[in-house]
Amino acid sequence: MVGVTDTVFRRLIRSQGGCGLIMTEFTSSHGVVKSLRKHKPSKTEKRYLCFEPEEHPISSQLFGSDPEVMADAARHCQDLGFDFVDINFGCPVKKVVRCNGGSGCLRDLPLIANILTAVKSAITIPLTMKFRAGWNDNELVHVQVAKMAEDIGLSALALHPRTREQGYAGKADWTRIAEVKAAVKIPVIGNGDIITPEDAVRMIELTNCDAVMIGRAASYNPWIFRQITEYLATGTYWKPEQEDRYAIMKRYFTMLEETQWPEAVGKMKQFTSYFTHGVRNGSRLRASLYQKQTPREILDEVDRFFETEAELELTAA
Repeated sequence: MVGVTDTVFRRLIRSQGGCGLIMTEFTSSHGVVKSLRKHKPSKTEKRYLCFEPEEHPISSQLFGSDPEVMADAARHCQDLGFDFVDINFGCPVKKVVRCNGGSGCLRDLPLIANILTAVKSAITIPLTMKFRAGWNDNELVHVQVAKMAEDIGLSALALHPRTREQGYAGKADWTRIAEVKAAVKIPVIGNGDIITPEDAVRMIELTNCDAVMIGRAASYNPWIFRQITEYLATGTYWKPEQEDRYAIMKRYFTMLEETQWPEAVGKMKQFTSYFTHGVRNGSRLRASLYQKQTPREILDEVDRFFETEAELELTAA
């Protein structure tokens, strides 16, 4: 997810355990190829395609609509050491779709076939794809696209069963995942509306999918992969307390401060809204950070907030 799964957040997720495969933020193939033509890493490559050795296995995630450019970008990702290349045909964001990227390609199935064929021929590492069920409910193409991907030789595919028209509204229709699973023999990964470990198990039971993909839920529950693993093994799972949310915020914000990224302050404020789900008086912390201008100011405010909350809890007890 752009703006979420940067290298710092991926390190945080990995440290919590349970995640079998992680992907980069989805990356413009044109941005990757631009760096190749200049013979030096571009801002796109430095920001989106950097990863640490401990992140393996890791997949690069590309989007675009030019088969030749996509092939060149995928080849470069292989050269950078990625274990997989994933093509995003699922993003519903207007500025991506406007360029016929992401779910915009779902209106042109021959183009999808050309992109997959070109990329598959360009690399030797596994190729996967993520896609939506179609442009809208009257133009569902999920089974057709899945069969096409299998015929071209993809190693696996992930379906988010909403349409592009839905965006993230309404419910994800998991029956569409089951339809894709029944239509192909390659592994099928289910995605959409997995909020709890129970949801993950229920998706597998209802669709027979081979694995699940977690997106937005991980942004406010970085422990969800660990929780799913525990739930599968024991039928129960650990749930974070107030102090656990404090610890994860402090760790992530400290990591962001160390990067010295210009956008670190904005990301801290963004993730405060995620990480304070379930935190008592979390709205107060979000409001208090509004005027903060530096990572250190934000970290100090987070410390003060949780120390105050702990004192109030002791007083109440």
